[in-house]
Amino acid sequence: MNVAASHVDAVHRARVLRALGMVPWVRRAAPTPPTTQEDIMVASPVRGDDAPGACVVILPGSCATRELDLLGRTFGACGAWLARAARVRVNAAGELAETPPAARAYLVFGEAQAHALGRSLPAEVMQRAQIVLVDEPSQVLSQAASKRRLWTAVRTLHRALAGVTG
Repeated sequence: MNVAASHVDAVHRARVLRALGMVPWVRRAAPTPPTTQEDIMVASPVRGDDAPGACVVILPGSCATRELDLLGRTFGACGAWLARAARVRVNAAGELAETPPAARAYLVFGEAQAHALGRSLPAEVMQRAQIVLVDEPSQVLSQAASKRRLWTAVRTLHRALAGVTG
């Protein structure tokens, strides 16, 4: 691939992501950690959708590599709030492989995963959290309508989490 074609692809990708309301996640140089106690106390806590525990992704345990790759690229394009989200899988018995952390939002891939999440979360956590159900990863990989629903769900979650202060 020549340089001109890759530049056009990058420009097109950026334009499409802007149209979808997404801000691509770009790696930056690591910030220097605070060195003095005053610097540590002045540093503000993370708020909004970048806060730790803002979102948890619930996935079926039988995801293929292609499906996980697609989801990883999607999450990375959506920003740090989703790229860094905790991921919990549902095993073959229909139970969560581990206890999901309490979060303000849950992005659930498939109805079976939603049932497993409902059985394992306490009622007060479910009442406070926003739970968004999208199609299973295999459907997102193969169907355009499923991809649109995923993008719409992610955009909705992003707006909801951005309006909440930590």
